[in-house]
Amino acid sequence: MERWDEELADLGGRVRHWPAGAVLFREGDGADQVLVLRSGRVKVTCSTMAGTEVLLWILGPGELLGELSALGERERPVSAAALEPVTVLSLPALSFAAHLRARPHVMSSLVRLLGRRLRETEEKLVEFHSVDTLGRVTRRLVELADRYGARCPAGLRITLPLSQEELAGWTGSSRIATAKALRVLRDHGWIETGRREIVIRNVDALRRRSGHRLPVRPPVFSDAG
Repeated sequence: MERWDEELADLGGRVRHWPAGAVLFREGDGADQVLVLRSGRVKVTCSTMAGTEVLLWILGPGELLGELSALGERERPVSAAALEPVTVLSLPALSFAAHLRARPHVMSSLVRLLGRRLRETEEKLVEFHSVDTLGRVTRRLVELADRYGARCPAGLRITLPLSQEELAGWTGSSRIATAKALRVLRDHGWIETGRREIVIRNVDALRRRSGHRLPVRPPVFSDAG
């Protein structure tokens, strides 16, 4: 997989570090920097009118944050926080924009990235209105297993330190409803849970309950063009 940190390494910028739980930026902050993740994983969220947090994406090494600032966005439309210690390359938005103009294939990759994120957001909106809480939770668990599952004696251990509240925000459900769904799955023997820890004991059963196999995410960058 091609990575944005490799493509943008020659642009200079400032290397920054954040501990787990730190907020990289908040909704409404000024948007004049593009961040490229070098290590660690970040959750990207937005707030509802009721003040609850909706988890939009989980991003890892090689991916972009704040890319809209290079396209004229003046304020951050979302928030980003570290799920674990992260290292990023911070680039001035103007420098990133100049790089896009000079390399059309990079601009094409950015357009594909924005299209993918928009498509994922639209799919989640449809899912929130058409799939019950248990179905949404199983879909997120299947996605976690496919992307972050590591073999262990009991099955697949999810290596992403996600709390029940964060999982609830990712499924568009309340924390109480999410906890009930997890309890049902535990009672079936399909999962085990601990503090910020989930072990998938029967991913095939979860996949059947979720109703479909989630597609593998495409590369975040391509030299084609």
